[in-house]
Amino acid sequence: MLLPPMQPVPIAAVSSGLRLRIIGAAGAGFPSPAQDWADDAISLIELLRLDRAASFVFRISGSSMIDAGLHDNDVVVVDRDVTPSNGHIVIAIVEGGFVVRQLAVRQGVPFLEARNSRMSYAATVADDAVEVWGVVRASVRDYQR
Repeated sequence: MLLPPMQPVPIAAVSSGLRLRIIGAAGAGFPSPAQDWADDAISLIELLRLDRAASFVFRISGSSMIDAGLHDNDVVVVDRDVTPSNGHIVIAIVEGGFVVRQLAVRQGVPFLEARNSRMSYAATVADDAVEVWGVVRASVRDYQR
């Protein structure tokens, strides 16, 4: 039995009062001993722009997009008011369920393609039976999972 997809809920009503203190910059190259330590605070709501009515959050399930940097249990921020274009990672409704795929336009035809070179996934033509629901703007990963 195919269950209907859960309906996303906008998160614009989330309190923006939570602010996280920035300790400093963590170098991903050679660390500098003269590194300046910032004493700022950031709001994840502002940083991820979650205070917009068109922003939604999804949890990724599966491994079809690992070559695009999206892994099982990652969280993505999706904008509904962005026009999807070639190369965007999108959330789409295919056969009644949400999927995450990359939009690829070839010879004027839009396709939804998985990005996992270790698996074989059929590309889906983004025709009238497919709704491109929104564009993925950011992702968050819990490295302890």
